[in-house]
Amino acid sequence: MNIPWDLIDWFPIWLSIKVAFLSAGLVAVLALPLARLMEKYSFRGRDAVEAFVTLPLVLPPSVVGYGLLVLIGRRGLLGNFLHNMGLSLVFTWWAVVIAASVVAFPLMYQSARGAFASVNPDYEKAARTLGAGELAVFFRVTLPLAWPGILSGLVLSFARAMGEFGATLMVAGNIPGRTQTIPLAIYFAVESGDKLTANTLVAIISVFCFALILWVNRWKKKYQQY
Repeated sequence: MNIPWDLIDWFPIWLSIKVAFLSAGLVAVLALPLARLMEKYSFRGRDAVEAFVTLPLVLPPSVVGYGLLVLIGRRGLLGNFLHNMGLSLVFTWWAVVIAASVVAFPLMYQSARGAFASVNPDYEKAARTLGAGELAVFFRVTLPLAWPGILSGLVLSFARAMGEFGATLMVAGNIPGRTQTIPLAIYFAVESGDKLTANTLVAIISVFCFALILWVNRWKKKYQQY
């Protein structure tokens, strides 16, 4: 198949990659402290908090998108406040980032919590015995030992953010050159009968994600040898 590269709209590709990187970084910053807290401490209501955090993983994307509309829509709880300040999130590429982050967060959280649980607490105790503070123990002992699992969570979050469709369509729409991501472009290309564009975008996102997962798997094998 000869692909007319000069006729391809590259915006959905660049937007999807940008959104995936931002979402993966955002969920890592938010999920790592929460996963560490949930793994290390036991408190009343912990099960309810964990159920709430992982809820987007099992809810239909349209339900997640509707919940985000209720929150950040122009008449939403947060959206109304932002609208009065002259800011609007819906139908912008920031809405794409928010939707992707919400659906990717549970994957990062679960991977991070599992990674922290796998760390031998004796190593942390030894570091404290030698005089290391809690931050030093976390960054010099816990985080390096848990890093393979955390990296897996980052990759899963990245891929999930790149493939998000339903929630994105609800809060950001499908605006070419503004909020159209690869999944949206593929869907509407199929709807319009543009099989060439659909096949090209499917091939690009498939090869990209395959290469990313392959690199992570090989890196983990090398990491485990040391």
